[in-house]
Amino acid sequence: MSGSGDEEELPATHTGPKGVIHDWRKFKLESEDHESMPQKRRELLRQMSNPRPSNEDDPERVNRKMSVQEYEMIQEEDEQSLKKYRKQCMQEMHERLSFGPKFDSVFELESGEAFLEAIEKEHRLTLVIVHIYDDDVKGCEALNNCLTCLAAEYSSVKFCRIQASVTGAEERFSEDVLPTLLVYKGGEMLGNFVCITKHFNEEFFATDVENFLNEYGLLPEKEFAACPDDEEEHGVE
Repeated sequence: MSGSGDEEELPATHTGPKGVIHDWRKFKLESEDHESMPQKRRELLRQMSNPRPSNEDDPERVNRKMSVQEYEMIQEEDEQSLKKYRKQCMQEMHERLSFGPKFDSVFELESGEAFLEAIEKEHRLTLVIVHIYDDDVKGCEALNNCLTCLAAEYSSVKFCRIQASVTGAEERFSEDVLPTLLVYKGGEMLGNFVCITKHFNEEFFATDVENFLNEYGLLPEKEFAACPDDEEEHGVE
């Protein structure tokens, strides 16, 4: 079909090396604090972000070479701006490549019917992880807390939990097999881990559960997160 007004308009970006540099310079100019920036620096950035001068520009000013002092002035804060630009590009790329529903939390299933619907009626590409638990069984509460953490990091995965007593098959989920973790995709079971806590130390964390599932190749790529460098900078006055 030909393009229509209903189609989503994505921001135009340049893909060649010169285009990428142009996009970065434009981003840098737009993101700078103009009030605190010296006028000379602001004008130089404006010229660099617009490599095609208008007829009103002074040809002599446009065509002159950049001095060493001006070059050093431009380079002074480039590192911070480049980090911000890189983060923005990664976010835009992630948004374009993302598909399917997003969840971000653990769903409590109230019945066996809800359990079946969570497995059978979900998108065929959505990974569904179900924790069958009992509040009185050791390790179930800790595993629930771990899944809450993982749900925030893997928003494309549907994390669910259901008490064994409401599954309609409580005789199959006695205390000696809990906590049980079941993994489904497209209605098919990919993993069945009974008494999963036997694979962990007595005290375990979300990273332990994450590593366990990754060993079986059951988790997708982690969702976009802030760069470590950016996180460190936010923690420093």
